[in-house]
Amino acid sequence: MARVIGASGACTLLLVLLVACAASAARTEPGAARQLWDDGRKVGGRTEVRDVEGDREVQELGRYSVEEHNRRREEGCEGSGGVCGRLEFARVVSAQRQVVSEIKYYLRVAAAEEGGAGSNGVSDGRVFDAVVVVKPWLQSRALVRFAPADSK
Repeated sequence: MARVIGASGACTLLLVLLVACAASAARTEPGAARQLWDDGRKVGGRTEVRDVEGDREVQELGRYSVEEHNRRREEGCEGSGGVCGRLEFARVVSAQRQVVSEIKYYLRVAAAEEGGAGSNGVSDGRVFDAVVVVKPWLQSRALVRFAPADSK
């Protein structure tokens, strides 16, 4: 009999806790959760990365995007025997971060063809748009897109 009372007492306690949580949530001012984002940001929206030049992670992701682009380009050139020009990373000039189920970086990367006539053996730079997805909990990153930037 004591066991039955103990089980029903636990159920009663659980029910009381659920009712208390529901009452507390009902008293909360409507839109209180949205107050966390009163600075104009949207959940899942893009935010500008400040101090792009000094952000080591963003600069490293820019370098990774150029290296991955070169690797993929070389794989495509192997069968044809053609010569594919490699890009050399210069710097990330702007970046946005979007937190969704992973962290998605939208990078504007300056890079140049290797062996060009410019300073340090690099031709005049071009600008590319790159999208890199980072999953820190898996220690993984993936280049989703790498293409010449629009001339806006």
